[in-house]
Amino acid sequence: MCGIVGIVSTSNVNQLLYDALTVLQHRGQDAAGIVTFQDNRFFLRKDNGLVRDVFHTRHMRRLVGNVGIGHVRYPTAGSSSSSEAQPFYVNSPYGITLAHNGNLTNADELSSDLFRTDLRHINTNSDSEVLLNVFAHELQKLGKLNPTKDEIFSAVRAVHQRCRGAYAVIAMITGYGIVGFRDPNGIRPACYGVRESDDGQKEYMIASESVALSAAGFTLVRDIAPGEAVYIETDGTLYTEQCAESPKLYPCIFEHVYFARPDSVMDRVSVYKARLRMGEVLADKILRDRPEHDIDVVIPIPDTSRTSAMQMAFQLGVKYREGFIKNRYIGRTFIMPGQKMRKKSVRQKLNPIDLEFRGKNVMLVDDSIVRGTTCKEIVQMARDAGARNVYFASAAPPVRYPNVYGIDMPSASELIAHDRTVEDVRDLIGADWLVYQDLEDLIACVSDVNDDIDGWECSVFTGDYVTGDVDDAYLNRLDDMRKDESRSGGEMSDSDNAIIDLHNDED
Repeated sequence: MCGIVGIVSTSNVNQLLYDALTVLQHRGQDAAGIVTFQDNRFFLRKDNGLVRDVFHTRHMRRLVGNVGIGHVRYPTAGSSSSSEAQPFYVNSPYGITLAHNGNLTNADELSSDLFRTDLRHINTNSDSEVLLNVFAHELQKLGKLNPTKDEIFSAVRAVHQRCRGAYAVIAMITGYGIVGFRDPNGIRPACYGVRESDDGQKEYMIASESVALSAAGFTLVRDIAPGEAVYIETDGTLYTEQCAESPKLYPCIFEHVYFARPDSVMDRVSVYKARLRMGEVLADKILRDRPEHDIDVVIPIPDTSRTSAMQMAFQLGVKYREGFIKNRYIGRTFIMPGQKMRKKSVRQKLNPIDLEFRGKNVMLVDDSIVRGTTCKEIVQMARDAGARNVYFASAAPPVRYPNVYGIDMPSASELIAHDRTVEDVRDLIGADWLVYQDLEDLIACVSDVNDDIDGWECSVFTGDYVTGDVDDAYLNRLDDMRKDESRSGGEMSDSDNAIIDLHNDED
C-alpha cells in the first residue's frame, strides 16, 4: 500500500507535495520521494524512511518547479528485501517519472516482454518500474515529438490492455504535465481536486485520498473513475477520458476497514461514516447473539478501531473508555518484517491503564485480525491489568486469504483465521469470547451511498480475486518469495538509500 500525489500549480510545489505526503504517511512508512520539474529538468529526492526524515531544508531548496509528484512507500509482496523508493524515472521518451500504488499480478510476464519485445531493461524488482516502462514504451511507439492529449490517453489504453492487477498511477512527462489513472476495476483509490491561485488561475492536485486535497486547500472534484485518465498540462488545462473498454468499480474494501484515514472520502463513501456503521452493526450482532451480555466497558485498540468502538459502545449502552495509551514513536507492527520484532514491539507500542481493566468484563475492539500475534499479546495485557473476562471484537470478517493487490499481507498459512473456525481463533488469541463482523454487514456498511459501485474487492475474506488471473500457482510463488525474503533478512541494500537529482548532487 502506498500514497501518491501530483500537483500542477502556479508556484513552487515542493512544500505542497511535502505536506500532502505527511498527510498520506499512514499509507507507507518505508520510503518517500518527491520529483519536481523546472527548465526542462527533473529534480528528485527519495530515500528510505518517513517523510520528515527523508526531506531536509537542503533537499527542499533543490526541489524547484511548479509541477511535481510524490510518493510514500509501503513494500508489497516479495519486494521488501530490495525495496526502491519512488518515483521512478526513464529518459525515453521525453523523460517520464512515475509513482504507483498497487500491485501488478502479471509483472513477471511484463518484465520478460519488456526485454524481449520492447528492448527495455528493468533494473529493480519493483512492478512500478515495470508499469513505468510499459507506459513509456506505448508513448514511444506513437513516435510523436510533441504528444497530444489524445496520444497520451492512447498510451494509457495500451497500459490497460497489457497490465493486470491493481494500480493507481501518477506520471509526469517532461515539459507537458502530469497524468493520473486507475486500473479498470478501480481497486486502488485516486481522486483529484482544484483550487484558485492568488491570480485566479486553476491549480490541480491528484492524490490517493481526499484528505490530502482538503489539507492543502483544494476542493475535491471527484474520484478518478476506474480505467479513466486525467491529464493536466503544465499551464493548468485539464482533460479527462475513459481509457478502458469495460470498466467496473470494485474498490478494495480493506481501505475502509484499515488503511484509509477516517477523514477521507473514497468513491463517494465517507470512511468515518463507514466505520461508525461497522461498530453499529457489530453491536447489533452482539445483541442478537448475546442479548444478556455482561460487557462492562468497550475499549478500542488504537487507532483505526476507535470510530467503530465508540459507536459499538453507544449501541450497546455500555461505557467507552480509552484503556491503552499508544507510543507513537514505534512503527506499525503490521509492516514490521520479523515476527519476533512484531511480538516484541506490541508492549512497547501499547500500555494499559489498569484502572479501566481491573475487575471488569472488557470488550476489546480492533479493525481486523491478521496474524493474531498482536491480538494475543493485547488480550494477555488486559488480563495482566486485572480484567475479569476479556472479549474481542473484529470490525472486519475473518482474514483468511492473502492480498495480491498492493497490501503486503502474509501468506495464507500465516493468517490465523485460515482453515480455522472462530472458536479456534478465539482459543489461539486467548479471549473468552470472539465476535467477527459478517461480510454481508461489512459490505452494507460501505455500499449504501454510491450506486455506481459494482461490487467490492473482498479477496482477503473470500479468496475471490476480481481480476480473475490469480490461482494457486501465483499464490505459491508469492509464498516462496516471502520465504526467500525471510531467509535473506529482508534488509535493504545501501544502493537504495541514494539521493538522486538527475544532474548529480551530494546528500
